[in-house]
Amino acid sequence: MSERRNPSGGPVVVVGGGVIGICTAYYLVKAGVEVVLLEREEVGAGASSGNAGAIAPGHGPMTRPGRILQALKWMGDPTSPLYVPPRWNPSLWRWLWSFNSFCTHEHVRRSMEILGPMGHEARRLFDEILNEEGIDCAFSPDGYYDVFRTQAGFESAKEEIPLQNEFGYETRAVSGPELQEREPALRSGTAGGLFFPEAATLDPARFLTGLAQAAVARGLELRTGSEVTALSIEGGRLRGVRLKDGETIRSSVVVLATGAYSLDLAQPGGLAMPIQPAKGYHRDLPAGGDGVRQLELTMMLGERYVFCTPMGEFLRLAGTLELSGLNHQVVQPRLENLTESANRYLTGLADGHSTDDWVGLRPVTPDGMPMLGPSPNLPGLFVGNGHAMLGLTLGPPTGKLLSEWIVNGAPSTDVAALRPDRF
Repeated sequence: MSERRNPSGGPVVVVGGGVIGICTAYYLVKAGVEVVLLEREEVGAGASSGNAGAIAPGHGPMTRPGRILQALKWMGDPTSPLYVPPRWNPSLWRWLWSFNSFCTHEHVRRSMEILGPMGHEARRLFDEILNEEGIDCAFSPDGYYDVFRTQAGFESAKEEIPLQNEFGYETRAVSGPELQEREPALRSGTAGGLFFPEAATLDPARFLTGLAQAAVARGLELRTGSEVTALSIEGGRLRGVRLKDGETIRSSVVVLATGAYSLDLAQPGGLAMPIQPAKGYHRDLPAGGDGVRQLELTMMLGERYVFCTPMGEFLRLAGTLELSGLNHQVVQPRLENLTESANRYLTGLADGHSTDDWVGLRPVTPDGMPMLGPSPNLPGLFVGNGHAMLGLTLGPPTGKLLSEWIVNGAPSTDVAALRPDRF
């Protein structure tokens, strides 16, 4: 094994064992850097291991025209795709006001100038990682479909095709009859859908475990059950991190990849982190045999925003977005809605009994874009956060860019628009 090094001396400390933290640590140790990764629970214990498993390059930010109006209409309905429980929370309402200001066609286009190329790089890096490390994670490179029951939903979805095509993605419309021929489980009356051929799917928990093991084999020191409570700052300089048990780990380079839990850690470093935790759910159903019907296609149920992802021995139903604060409380109607939504589109699921129900928090910024790069207020502090529903997709390019920043002093791609101090 090559000698571990750090351009600034001492190890780089990566805080957070989700997809962003693991990918960052992987590319750092691959570059020969000494790295300690600290995770307060287990690898992928947050939002990373329980997501839909979709690698979705070419998708724009969550900030779409009309989204806030839609959310206001759904407010109070715990089964709606986007749920904001009615409550008095000034910081949330300020965040929603800012979020609404970015819900424009112009912002979506500007965002695609960043997300479009990052998506192509993401797909290349996933292939590279899986081939090089031999990670067994139910990877399928066959793309996925957005499926719509209503003609209005289908027509609205087709409006996004020209922009995706412009950025090099071969997204195309598929008729209802063609979809039903490809997927016999679809109920009759399907209006149509979109096919995303550059997309892929995998089991995110198995991917993260495999990548963490690959990084450890390359020299990563992985410490789970290690909760970071604060940055160690002395004389205005970053000196490392402090753990809940009182230990201080000395380092002049720290990467915060702590998702929805970043606010308290980032503030002493002079960074405002206007992140809302967006709660998502999943339900796993056993597939085949006496379980639910095996699906031929991976699909997103367009009007309900529920993903249906075959993951080998089970089918994962995942999705929805709930802005209810920093908590893991399960709103049971939202969980049950995953199965109910799937049964509106598909046959053969009604008798399936869940083997795993899960909830996790995605970090969402007001402009729907990641926060990526160094803090201008505290040299040595780096951030990889705010990826919302694209964390898995953008994990490898985010990790690679942060690694380049730390090792070379600059990334290979201009991502200044994602700077963490932009708010």
